[in-house]
Amino acid sequence: MFSCMDSRLIVTRLIQQDVGDMFIVRNAGNLIPNNDSLSFDSVTTEAGALELGCIIGNIRHVVVCGHSDCKAMGMLFALRDTVQVHQGTPLQTWLKRHGARTVAKYQELLKVGGVGPITFQAETPSNIYEAFIDPENRFADVDKFSQVNTLQQMQNIASYSFLRDKLINGEVRLHAFWFDIYDGDFHMFSRERKRFIEVTEDTYSHLVSDGDSH
Repeated sequence: MFSCMDSRLIVTRLIQQDVGDMFIVRNAGNLIPNNDSLSFDSVTTEAGALELGCIIGNIRHVVVCGHSDCKAMGMLFALRDTVQVHQGTPLQTWLKRHGARTVAKYQELLKVGGVGPITFQAETPSNIYEAFIDPENRFADVDKFSQVNTLQQMQNIASYSFLRDKLINGEVRLHAFWFDIYDGDFHMFSRERKRFIEVTEDTYSHLVSDGDSH
């Protein structure tokens, strides 16, 4: 599980997991750097955690969990017109360097009316899915940006060559969760329905099936 470091986001409680049930990596903005940024001088915990969990630990499901009112996403959203300016504070530099793809994808969303669809790569380059972002227009622009970011991180995970065989063979599956801090509603992205769906008694079976089949 990759999640934001926000203290309001307690992922183990959200999905009713206990000690020893999963690995958790938390950072500002639930960002997973793309393989393109990997080098001896710039390797990050996130890539190492993927190798530890999926290659050594044989974990089969990798989840990225974003949330509303994300302060890191709020900062990246405010910096979106200057992501190519390579200067700033440590947090700004982290967000610009590893959030530039999110900014580019959000700009794609705006070009199609702010709802979509926009496309993302899933486990393999041939596994492309469409996404509509908040078609009911319930959330603020920065929260829509956060949802785009959450989906983009799945694509970043799939960029790592050491995961390629497991992703191709279906031994590792990627999932996106998103939590509404204000209402306490928990959402999971459904590739079949092409949007984030609130997890309820009525949607639970569909989301489990959707997650197992994609």
